[in-house]
Amino acid sequence: MAREKLGSRLGFILLSAGCAIGCGNVWKFPTMCGSSGGAGFVLVYIACLVLLGLPIMTMEFSIGRAAQKSPIKMYQQLEKPKSKWHIHGYLSLLGNFALMAFYTVVTGWMIYYFVRFAVGNNLSELIYIPGKTAGAPDIQNPFVDMLSNLKINFIYTGIAIFIGFLVLCFKLQGGLERVTKYLMIALLFLLIGLAVYSISLDGAGEGLKFYLVPEFSKINGKVVVAAMNQAFFTLSLGIGSMAIFGSYIDKERSLLGESVNIILLDTFVALTAGLIIFPACFTYNNGNVDGGPGLLFNTMSTVFNKFNNQNVGRIFGMLFFLFMVFAAMSTVLAVCENIVAMVRDLTNWGRPLACIVCGLVVAFCAALSILGNTVWSSFNPLHTGNIFNFWDFIVSTNLLPLGSLCYVIFCSTKFGWGWDNFVAEANSGKGLKVKNWMRLYIKYVIPAIIIFLYIYGLINYEWVK
Repeated sequence: MAREKLGSRLGFILLSAGCAIGCGNVWKFPTMCGSSGGAGFVLVYIACLVLLGLPIMTMEFSIGRAAQKSPIKMYQQLEKPKSKWHIHGYLSLLGNFALMAFYTVVTGWMIYYFVRFAVGNNLSELIYIPGKTAGAPDIQNPFVDMLSNLKINFIYTGIAIFIGFLVLCFKLQGGLERVTKYLMIALLFLLIGLAVYSISLDGAGEGLKFYLVPEFSKINGKVVVAAMNQAFFTLSLGIGSMAIFGSYIDKERSLLGESVNIILLDTFVALTAGLIIFPACFTYNNGNVDGGPGLLFNTMSTVFNKFNNQNVGRIFGMLFFLFMVFAAMSTVLAVCENIVAMVRDLTNWGRPLACIVCGLVVAFCAALSILGNTVWSSFNPLHTGNIFNFWDFIVSTNLLPLGSLCYVIFCSTKFGWGWDNFVAEANSGKGLKVKNWMRLYIKYVIPAIIIFLYIYGLINYEWVK
């Protein structure tokens, strides 16, 4: 089966950035930042992107480009005889399915809120009204109401999955690459406009202080672990989501330079999302920045309902959640492409058949997440709270850091592909080069950091009894 290729360097950068940019930036990053102390978390997060995310992304791209295979076959192409590295390839397939099991549900939430603002009926129902006293129950929490509605969740999650796999039925350049280019460009313009507006709100000063002025006393081990896991999550590292795009590109550009470009785009979106959310929290949400998964939905819905002109507020709300849909769908498309590519490498199926089968499996896993948030809410797998949180625990807390560790060891030691092979592949083409002085850092320091923070994170994980 001939390997498909991307049509341009811009397509590769936007497609890879599209995989990285998504709910991790505009939904999970503000949520994690709000619950982890604000600006201190941001500082540690940026450090993790540079010190861990950049070299690991370069390694993942290098393995994919050298092997010209999907993650499930790339180790078999590069590993030494009788090695067992290819087991990680199969775990990558499971990890991508687990990621889509909860990510498509979140994408469905985005689509639902976009439709509500587009239709414009009873938008006051989306206003978040907190309790009047500290610790009091919310008087009105529309996100919680939506979360408990089986019909809404099944319909809109189904729409997200259907659109994603429908696009992937077409050839790579005509389907995924073309659609993602337009989504990413539109996303960036919408994001900038909304950030400018949010900074002009009455409570912006306090919100920006929380977000941009660090309190170093709030930085502890849990914050560092959260920042590392968030860095891996937002860059989709450790489960082959980047390796697959490395297999679709030529050798005209070095991979360290391309990784820098993608991380800069990803970080710009995440930081700008915070500029949208936190000024709004301090203006309309009594400074409550630890709102959990509903933080973005409740805060921004309230913002748009408070516009002096209701029609203008509805239009801005529609545009904001359209942006959220763009961001989420770019990742759904990219990760589902990874799933389809791996299944095709295993079966030699054509694109349409692989998309149908993979779509059904993702739909089944997503249905478990929806039921876990509603009728099966008492089911507590591995003491993670519910099925939705279980998928997130499997991916974010385990597969992403451990998978990233596999890439580091495989690329930097004689037990895997080896340093010389990695450097030769990463440095092919024009652009920034991997230097030999980086070897000791990549071989010893990065694994030590990941292992220490992974163990610390498990020990201090907030298990639900």
